[in-house]
Amino acid sequence: MTIQRRVTRKVKIGSVSVGGDAPVVVQTMAATKTRDYEATAASVAKLANCGAGIVRIAVDTDQDAEALAEVRRRVDANLSVDLQENFRLAEKVAPYVDKIRYNPGKICILEPNLSWERKVEYLVDVAKEYDCALRVGINSGSLDPEKLREYREKLEHKDADPTLMSDDATFFDPPIRSALEHVDFLESLGFDRYVVSIKDSDPETVLMLNRRFAALKPFVPLHLGVTEAGVPPRGILKTRAALEPLLMEGIGETLRVSLTVVADQKEQEVAAGRSILENVASGVVASISDLDKTKLNIVSCPGCSRTQSSRFVELAHTIDEATVFARSYPLTVAVMGCRVNGPGESDDADVGMWCGGDRVNLKSGGTHVGTFSYEEVVEKAVELIKEKISAMKQ
Repeated sequence: MTIQRRVTRKVKIGSVSVGGDAPVVVQTMAATKTRDYEATAASVAKLANCGAGIVRIAVDTDQDAEALAEVRRRVDANLSVDLQENFRLAEKVAPYVDKIRYNPGKICILEPNLSWERKVEYLVDVAKEYDCALRVGINSGSLDPEKLREYREKLEHKDADPTLMSDDATFFDPPIRSALEHVDFLESLGFDRYVVSIKDSDPETVLMLNRRFAALKPFVPLHLGVTEAGVPPRGILKTRAALEPLLMEGIGETLRVSLTVVADQKEQEVAAGRSILENVASGVVASISDLDKTKLNIVSCPGCSRTQSSRFVELAHTIDEATVFARSYPLTVAVMGCRVNGPGESDDADVGMWCGGDRVNLKSGGTHVGTFSYEEVVEKAVELIKEKISAMKQ
């Protein structure tokens, strides 16, 4: 089946290109500890060999940056580095990678007296010097706090003044507003070697946001994904329901499937991504109607080197099995493994778990219930879920 893809600008990322007439690139992310450069290099090589056109690695510290240099010496894969708060690490990692991802919702944290514009200028200068692409990586679990605050204020007053929320709500939609702001600023700097991702854990929201952005900025290559899609096979279905319709519409130049699996099983993400492209090529695709939003939704992140304990993956699978009784109820349960999206996603869930090294923060509707061991938290979470189901029945 021939898909009429939109024509975006082409962005070179190592030996592959994203956008233009280039084929859609499947990518993934290593989940080993970056400082363990031997394990990380082995993971990167394995993922590249099974079809990942780009492999992303998280870097938070100088030690991580030094390890990344060792990874580069061992592999020739196309590497992307994932930066969050510590944007200053860009110049230390840029010599060894092909793309730098920054998060507009996190870049504001370090050096708060420095504007985000000056920080992005710095990233652009580094990218130009070392021949790197950039990704503006926006995630609903870690939005720009100022835009989120303004949006919530508008929501509080929309009944008194309906004009505050326009039909498309572009200005008041934090992910879209953030994406537009950063794209316009990058363009003003004369820098066009970038891609944008706008992700959410809800497939329908992913569809809405990416359709809207593609209409507003048709020349910008889009990196597609459902963040924190969860454990397979449901995590794969959620991703298919969002990405396959977008790709059928010609939207999306690269993709990542985010599954909650252990580090040595990350090739499942690559296989799922390749399968999505095959489905689209055959014209047999999933849709949002394949998902029942009146039933239990488990949100869990895919894990990366920032995860304090790999036990969170086991916890996510255990929660998935322990909540079979709740599958017919419209509840959201989140199991999150690190600081990036953990606080936001666990606050937004009916029952949220934000996992540390040996303890798990348990939340109910954003309210902190307590901190428990990995062994204790399953029973506590199940109790909360049962309480919420009982309240629904009353």
